Amino acid sequence: MKQDTLYQYILGIADNSLILGQRLGELCGHGPTLETDIAITNISLDLIGQTRSYYQYAAGLSDEGITEDDIAFLRKEREYRNVLLVEQPNTHFGYVMVRQFFFDVFHLLFLKELQQSADETLVAIANKAVKEVGYHQRFSSDWIKRLGDGTEESHQKVQEAVNDLWRYTDELFYMTEADKAMFNNDIGVDLSHLKDTYYETITTVLSDATLAVPDNTYFQKGGKDGIHTEHMGYLLSDLQYMQRTYPNMNW
Repeated sequence: MKQDTLYQYILGIADNSLILGQRLGELCGHGPTLETDIAITNISLDLIGQTRSYYQYAAGLSDEGITEDDIAFLRKEREYRNVLLVEQPNTHFGYVMVRQFFFDVFHLLFLKELQQSADETLVAIANKAVKEVGYHQRFSSDWIKRLGDGTEESHQKVQEAVNDLWRYTDELFYMTEADKAMFNNDIGVDLSHLKDTYYETITTVLSDATLAVPDNTYFQKGGKDGIHTEHMGYLLSDLQYMQRTYPNMNW
């Protein structure tokens, strides 16, 4: 097993949390209620905290003398390995909750499996993160039910979000070469093993929310191989602005 493969595997996990955390951070001060605003901001902070743990580990594996900040702020768009789902914009509150729900269900299943990894550092990160993500899933699931089974307008908007974002869910289970290598070394997770449980959970919640499961079979992917949607470049321009404008800045 090469360290570079483990490094790439970690990026494939951590970049999801970084990009989704950035998206949620954009909403700080814009929530529909104060309580919900604070909850979304705290979820963002949870994800960024998880990202730091992963990036610190990854930086230690590199022989280039890089730091967690270098990994977060100084890579080019094609070097990020997050799924397309998490980079989608904050179109409206219902859209945000569907995006969150679709990722949370996967994230919790993934972390529970990662707790069985042969890599002690990844196990430690997963043990801490799984408690946070359990709350994330409860929060987003509750909102899906409230919006779906709420007013006619909220039902319509959240159904449109489900229909639009459904195309990005299958990529969650796409195995890159790094994913396959780490699974074969008892470090990574067999993502295909999570797929049935994921869609069963999604279907149950959508049904409780009186929402229809999309019947389209077209799925879009590319993010895990560095090929992103048009939204990614704009997100990174905000995320990386300070570090690129004032290189090597320190607090």
